[in-house]
Amino acid sequence: MSDKRRTLLIVEDDPALQKQMRWAFDAFDSVVAADREEAIAQLRRFEPAVVTMDLGLPPEPDDVGEGFRLLGEMLALAPDTKVIVLTGQHDRENAVRAVGMGAYDFFAKPFEPELLALTIERAFRLHDLQSENQRLQAASGSALDGLITRDPAMLKVCRTVEKVATAGVTVALLGESGTGKEVLARGLHALSPRAAGRFVAINCAAIPENLLESELFGHEKGAFTGAVKQTPGKIELAHKGTLFLDEIGDLPMALQAKLLRFLQERVIERVGGREGIAVDVRVVCATHRDLKARIAEGLFREDLYYRLAEIIIDIPALREREGDASLIAHAFTRRFARENGRGAMQLTDDALDAIAAHGWPGNVRELENCLKRAVIMADGNRISAEDLGLESAELDPGFFNLRQVRDEAERQAVVRVLARTNGNIARAAEVLGISRPSLYDLLNRFGLKKES
Repeated sequence: MSDKRRTLLIVEDDPALQKQMRWAFDAFDSVVAADREEAIAQLRRFEPAVVTMDLGLPPEPDDVGEGFRLLGEMLALAPDTKVIVLTGQHDRENAVRAVGMGAYDFFAKPFEPELLALTIERAFRLHDLQSENQRLQAASGSALDGLITRDPAMLKVCRTVEKVATAGVTVALLGESGTGKEVLARGLHALSPRAAGRFVAINCAAIPENLLESELFGHEKGAFTGAVKQTPGKIELAHKGTLFLDEIGDLPMALQAKLLRFLQERVIERVGGREGIAVDVRVVCATHRDLKARIAEGLFREDLYYRLAEIIIDIPALREREGDASLIAHAFTRRFARENGRGAMQLTDDALDAIAAHGWPGNVRELENCLKRAVIMADGNRISAEDLGLESAELDPGFFNLRQVRDEAERQAVVRVLARTNGNIARAAEVLGISRPSLYDLLNRFGLKKES
């Protein structure tokens, strides 16, 4: 660990306790906040590795709703920050709930400063270790390197996959067809302790209902006409590995009950068999369907949903991923040109404009097929919108002017925060994480009226 002093944010509305905690934790560079807005401002300004916060924040000291709201906002803004919550002496239920939301640890008030200091020190060490691990992973590569994206929402999905890969929980990947659910499922397997085992995938929508049970659970010789030998099912084949159940939303109700029993007991029976077979497997499922709507329609078991959805990962559609369509298109062009011996091929500006403007209802799979066809069919080494089969589109030139985009984003942020703080310059500067002179400069640049 470096000798650089480390920043600790203390969220506490009692001034006396604030002072006591700063004195007790003088080994750290402490900053304080008395309420939710001030805490968010300090979090943005100092980016502390560790936060201690009182769950019972004002304006409702007896209601922990404000504390949970702050906890959720802090974890959303800085997911790597370690938050230690402080609760009442007999408030273990809310403390456990906070840890379930993502808090690092909890302490009951009044606390022993020495014990809390040890926990804070441990949190700093864990933060440093995780930061170093992320740096090493970035340098050495990851099982998700094949997934091309610069979109913040998709990058967050990748980080979530990396976090849950080492846990034994069942993961549900939800998203439209063609968004890369199987790629992420394979990444979960490759990053897990089961990576040496098999990754076994089955599409629950692609196999006829009368054959699906046998495919999943296997069958004994003579179990039905044509069963000439004992055959293990996909679940059994995935023993010590990962079972990927694609399109789980289309699983017939009769098999849902049998799958639920397996998830509860981790024991299967082959079709026509009477012997229970224990199977150790990690289950990952995926679907493009709205499972809660299917439950409401009586087409999917609610108890199975909660067994399968211990962790839910929502995958954004390609049209929601800013800039990714063009980025992926370049990669597909290079790949298919190499595979088809077409040499160096490039996308023209009108092709890139058309790709950015298209809605891509089939997502990455549609884009892949489109580029594969264009690479094969294009006459020269340049691919146009016509080669792609897309209508030409002209994007706003201002879209590419970085200064213009940045200025507009800053102007909108200043306007929103000034409205939120009722024109209070000092408070607005604090929320924005800048100095008052910097805020005055922005107001002058954007021609915004200064309010007292």
